Amino acid sequence: MTLEALAGALRHHPSIRGKLAIAGATGALGLHHESIGRPGDDAAILPREGGGYDLLAGEGFIPQFVAADPWFAGWCGVMVNLSDIAAMGGRAHALIDQVWAPSPEAARPLMQGLRDAADAYGVPIVGGHTNYGSPALGLAVTVFGSADALITSFDAEPGDVLLAAIDMRGSYRPPFDNYCASLDVPPARLRGDLALLPELAESGLVRAGKDISQGGIVGTALMLAECSGVAVTLDVDNIPLPADVALERWLRTFPSFGYLLSVKPDEVGAVRAPIAARDITVAEIGRVERGSTVTLRSGSQSALFWDWKREPYIRPTVAEPAHA
Repeated sequence: MTLEALAGALRHHPSIRGKLAIAGATGALGLHHESIGRPGDDAAILPREGGGYDLLAGEGFIPQFVAADPWFAGWCGVMVNLSDIAAMGGRAHALIDQVWAPSPEAARPLMQGLRDAADAYGVPIVGGHTNYGSPALGLAVTVFGSADALITSFDAEPGDVLLAAIDMRGSYRPPFDNYCASLDVPPARLRGDLALLPELAESGLVRAGKDISQGGIVGTALMLAECSGVAVTLDVDNIPLPADVALERWLRTFPSFGYLLSVKPDEVGAVRAPIAARDITVAEIGRVERGSTVTLRSGSQSALFWDWKREPYIRPTVAEPAHA
């Protein structure tokens, strides 16, 4: 596949284009990037009197995913919310769930997945809402956390190095593009891995980044670029790739532990060291630049993936680039 074909395949894939709905939803609610909570980040930021920040995030799950693998959907309901809080430089404190099901029996594997993940990660489910009168399974989960120092989607700057930190000690969970490295893992490892992000934030080494979510590496790089008002060039030759996985699939994969971190060049070594010490793969995969594009590069060739100024991605209105 040529680089142009790769960029085109990614640009038109449903997992990438699904994020376009975010702009419509935030616009319908009258929200924008300067609203309280600052939509566009992985969690809403609520400054606390006296210092620090409360963080709120939530995830709703597509019905096909919940129906196909209800236990794993429950597990992910916890896992992805905790990842969102960590991506902000925060620590999660509590979760609430919202479950719809035809009966208690139908909900049982979903509930068990929620419980198993909450136990593994050490973050309690403290309540929620349950409806056993629904014709099908449905799931949403909300998380509360806090941070002393933030990692945000709005602070990547031209000249930064883009690092990818991904736990590649896993495999795909069929039939979707979910790469899971969190099952059958000691709880201490799961908790210690998530603790890396607030530690990096509190050290002042990382101020900008996002967790790699639906849309994968390329979609997440685009969201980070758009929120920060910058361009990103991804060096696809430098992106670590699991054995026997096609690059196109990997670039849109949702890993159970994966983050893009925008780091000053002279701080790359200090950021990489604690991540690598936990056997998490970390690599320099790109650069932050002036402009509004996300570009794929391989050797001397390059291909445009997206220009968020010409086609906004997750924001209903886009201000002039901060670093044009």
